Amino acid sequence: MIKLNVQDETSRLRAVVLGTAISNGPVPKLEDAYDPKSAEYIKAGTYPKEEDMIFEMEALNKVFEKYNVKVYRPEIIKDYNQIFSRDIAFVIEDKLIKSNILPDREQEIEAIQYVLNQIDSNKIIETTEDVHFEGGDVMLWNDYIFVGTYKGDDYANYITARTNMKGVNFIKELFPHKIVKEFDLVKSNTNAKENALHLDCCFQPIGKNKAIIHKEGFRDVNDYNYLVNLFGNENLFHINKDEMYQMYSNVFSISPEVVVSEKNFTRLNNWLRAEGFTVEEVPYAEISKQEGLLRCTTMPLIRD
Repeated sequence: MIKLNVQDETSRLRAVVLGTAISNGPVPKLEDAYDPKSAEYIKAGTYPKEEDMIFEMEALNKVFEKYNVKVYRPEIIKDYNQIFSRDIAFVIEDKLIKSNILPDREQEIEAIQYVLNQIDSNKIIETTEDVHFEGGDVMLWNDYIFVGTYKGDDYANYITARTNMKGVNFIKELFPHKIVKEFDLVKSNTNAKENALHLDCCFQPIGKNKAIIHKEGFRDVNDYNYLVNLFGNENLFHINKDEMYQMYSNVFSISPEVVVSEKNFTRLNNWLRAEGFTVEEVPYAEISKQEGLLRCTTMPLIRD
């Protein structure tokens, strides 16, 4: 049996689901793109190649091996994108919550059924179809659960709006002992530099008391100020629009001291080292073309 335990974003990782790029399928048609960044690369003819993405994910897998992390991979579905395991479900404390993912992506959860079969079924939470959330929008920090959402009346018009207020309220009810704080994110179906697809595209805690943040990712400046007050400005690494686009905030913590980051994120990686972190650099630039990076491809099951 897998005994789920995830209390925060940075405690020592013991078990994780890592997506797969094997049999990722042909380049999607432009009208089938799930986000503006993918669309951009489809148009330009530079959409990532399967072998390059397999290579990148294998580099991350090797880092997990180095730190003795148990890694589960999805079963392969032919010609199907299974890279972003964070979208399909997420763990809070000892519960695994299934996302109501975009309808076109429902097979992804079936591919990790063998993992779910090893979890106490009482700990697997499902909800009704009108309740939307994805793991990239949900973050744990001390007594807080941070949830990215979109509060605009035009929510239904945005394929990039993945977590609704019904989803936020569902989490509030499930974890009444936690402070659940939602953040209204900037969305765009057409401009990747103006689109915070998930909360982890513009914010992420690292270590014990630090975080990476992109101010312009928040529709309401009060949400940004809330985090500045909570963490302290001196503990925040601010990223600009271009760095958000490159997914600087979507790194992944193996422990409070160890952060996996993209090898080209020079400014961030230098800061992390100056702050005392061990930085495990991996190539992930091809995967980032689909508007997701390290945190998006991982779903932690157990952290100490």
